[in-house]
Amino acid sequence: MKKEKDEGVKFIADRMLGTLTRYLRFMGYDTLSANSLKGGDTREDTALLGIARAEGRILLTRDRELARRGGEMAVFVGGDDVMAQIRTLSSLGLITPVVVMDRCSLCNTELRPATDAEIEGADYAPEERGSIEFFLCPTCHKIYWMGSHGRKLVESLRKCLEPPSSGRGCDGSSRADPGSSRDG
Repeated sequence: MKKEKDEGVKFIADRMLGTLTRYLRFMGYDTLSANSLKGGDTREDTALLGIARAEGRILLTRDRELARRGGEMAVFVGGDDVMAQIRTLSSLGLITPVVVMDRCSLCNTELRPATDAEIEGADYAPEERGSIEFFLCPTCHKIYWMGSHGRKLVESLRKCLEPPSSGRGCDGSSRADPGSSRDG
């Protein structure tokens, strides 16, 4: 599932944004994670800033001080709700929230079309394949396809991005004050 997306936008996310990292990868964004760095480094924030600077990435962080230090190349991402985080990045014009499935959600490698043999070798792939497109991560060998999880993510993104006047929240539930125009 390919789509036009914001070409050239790359991210690096701190350890507190693991779920957001995976969602950004599902949306096709080249997103590194601090979780891939060696743990326990007291200078990790400095390393994240260095990687962002050297690779032209936007640093996404839950740490206000780190966001301040990063200046123009950093974005503070508040809250625990991943859909609200996605809405924030979308409202800043940094992303277009559409599932494209062209990056591995685990390791960030670009996916390629899977061969029949690779699909058959994956015991978790559906037996009824019909016209389903399958993709493979050449690094970690995980098979991807648009199944029920992908469709749920697409629906969650659609609900999340409905205008506030729709009276629906990111989880699809009604807001406490449907007359409010503020995101709740």
